[in-house]
Amino acid sequence: MAFQFSRYTLIAALALATLAGCLPTRLWSQATISPTPGSPPSTVLIELFTSEGCSDCPAADELLRQVTGRKDVGGQLIVGLSEHVSYWNGLGWRDPFSSDLYTARQNEYATRFALASVYTPQMIVNGREQFVGSDRRALDAALAAESKRKQIQLRIDSAQVTDKNITFSYSASDLPAKGSLQLVAMLVDDMDRSKVLLGENSGRDLVHVAVARALAPVGALHEAEQYSVTLSLPPSFSNSSTGHHLVLFAQQSGLGAVMGIDTRPI
Repeated sequence: MAFQFSRYTLIAALALATLAGCLPTRLWSQATISPTPGSPPSTVLIELFTSEGCSDCPAADELLRQVTGRKDVGGQLIVGLSEHVSYWNGLGWRDPFSSDLYTARQNEYATRFALASVYTPQMIVNGREQFVGSDRRALDAALAAESKRKQIQLRIDSAQVTDKNITFSYSASDLPAKGSLQLVAMLVDDMDRSKVLLGENSGRDLVHVAVARALAPVGALHEAEQYSVTLSLPPSFSNSSTGHHLVLFAQQSGLGAVMGIDTRPI
């Protein structure tokens, strides 16, 4: 199957902020899952809806930085996604990583959770729990709840990147007998930095991890030995000096529960 990221996401208008330095620790050092026979890996997906125009967001960005790519006390590998929304852009500072795509995704979650409105920072854990993105206690409680749930086995078997495309193969098993799962692929920057010149965070140097740069719905997930998908890369993606990851996850229709996740450096 072949899909164009440009059909779904931010192929244009994403200028990279200034990138500098290295992470103090290798946040993604555990982010390639290596299952052992008879013991499927346990993973959990954290989506952080954030913005460089929001003064409350840096604390949530820091919390995501602390946990992304690491295992929690229950042994779950935490896979983070920093999804920068666009509705703060008219208030003095345009977030260079923002996209209407992530705003639309957050709006869908707001409908599903019956929220009066969207807000930042917001964390959503495995599509099931939502809370203020800087609330560590709420995050710990959500992680504890997820550790008791059974996941499907979803695995990225291979990934090859060219100047314009990424081709990856994946396999899935132990799918639920009822309901459909939608497969979603995201490309992320491991780490980005910005010097904010205007707006609520004026004068601050901000650090982001697991920054979503492109999203593509791959389609319905079926149990099979292996599928192969080719996706076009956003032009700005290959010009970045940061490392990158492919994140693949299976989610119930209507932005429901996330039932399986895998990630691989690219």
